[in-house]
Amino acid sequence: MASKNYLSGIFGPSPVAPLQSHMRLVDQCVSKLVDLFENMAKGDDAAVEKVYHEIAALEQKADDQKHLLREHLPSGLFMPIDRQDLLDSLRVQDLLANRARDIAGIVVGRKLQFPKNASTRAIELVKATVVTCHQALKVVNELDELIETGFRGHAVRVVEGMLVELDNLESETDRIQVELRNALFEVEKDLYPVDVMFMYRIIESIAEIADDAERVGRRFQIMLSK
Repeated sequence: MASKNYLSGIFGPSPVAPLQSHMRLVDQCVSKLVDLFENMAKGDDAAVEKVYHEIAALEQKADDQKHLLREHLPSGLFMPIDRQDLLDSLRVQDLLANRARDIAGIVVGRKLQFPKNASTRAIELVKATVVTCHQALKVVNELDELIETGFRGHAVRVVEGMLVELDNLESETDRIQVELRNALFEVEKDLYPVDVMFMYRIIESIAEIADDAERVGRRFQIMLSK
């Protein structure tokens, strides 16, 4: 009975409720990266490790929910959205949380700390990426309204505007990423080469979170075009 109630709580009356629930967890997970990088800049290893465990717990919770949703997502012929489209969207969302956990794991495992100027830019990049993820969540949360209006009218125009903003936000993360790479390049000769390698890997992973957030939006563009 408890399991049934739990499933009902996730799915609710809407076939897209689980997708929205999962994206909220993903957004919480990615948002924790701000605390991680701010604590890393302070050199507070204990705080960094604490945030890592928070990120890992959220990623695990999202992963558990993903598996549950895959098993129980309705497959009826009268679903308002193609089941495969929902599963594809779920897969892309899952990547965001996975990347956040990977980034946190590298920071903790290597006890990394970006040099001062690069650290400032890294925090800026993470914050911009989190804003991009927030925007993707807003798009996902509009899916109920799109279904109710049959993917027509004002709701479509609202979502299209959100998707334009999502693209703009992702472009901003690209700009900051270039500045961060330049800041790191200026001082990398004074740093431990292996640490520098992992710093560039982290930068790439943060950028990939923003790219994946934009991909969440692209999945909705596909739905709108059908």
